[in-house]
Amino acid sequence: MATVDRVNAGLRKVPAWVLYLIGPLPALWLFWLATTGGLGADPVKALEHEIGKIGLQLLVAVLCVTPLRRHAGLNLMKFRRAIGLLAFVYVVLHFLAWLVLDMGLLWAQAAGDIVKRPYITIGMAGLVMLIPLAATSNDWAMRELGGARWRKLHRLTYLAVLAGAIHYVWLVKAWPVEPFLYLAAVIALLALRTIQRGRRVAA
Repeated sequence: MATVDRVNAGLRKVPAWVLYLIGPLPALWLFWLATTGGLGADPVKALEHEIGKIGLQLLVAVLCVTPLRRHAGLNLMKFRRAIGLLAFVYVVLHFLAWLVLDMGLLWAQAAGDIVKRPYITIGMAGLVMLIPLAATSNDWAMRELGGARWRKLHRLTYLAVLAGAIHYVWLVKAWPVEPFLYLAAVIALLALRTIQRGRRVAA
């Protein structure tokens, strides 16, 4: 426990805005690799995939903040908003990589794929759910909505992360293990949250 206390003490000295500085670096590096031949024979697909995966990782990290504090004593709450906003940025970049670089801004074809291809449909649903969450991730919105309404709205996070994990599983053709690990992690974190809420209600 003393180690966790030391880690928490160190984290209290780190301002949350630092994440906004380092958060875009992986995207910039991936774009650099894509333009210099570092992402293989199909750099657009690789860029789209890697940026989307980072977005999903950040969304999973958001879900981990509360369990880490409750069960391990590690307090990352001050960073949760920044992690969530960075996740939204990466999901938007993933969408734009698909729309602009992959689809070539062919709006009608893109819209048709969103309707006809289930993995794109559920991915878009996750993105749409993230929009009001990003828009209200500020103190002003919390005051205007009130704490109870704001928390109720931000429960959309759970559905958005689940949609992202299912999107990842569904789009992969060869069925490797990695997408299923993300889906299993999301389901486990949501189940843990549901169990905890049930205990609070029972108490």
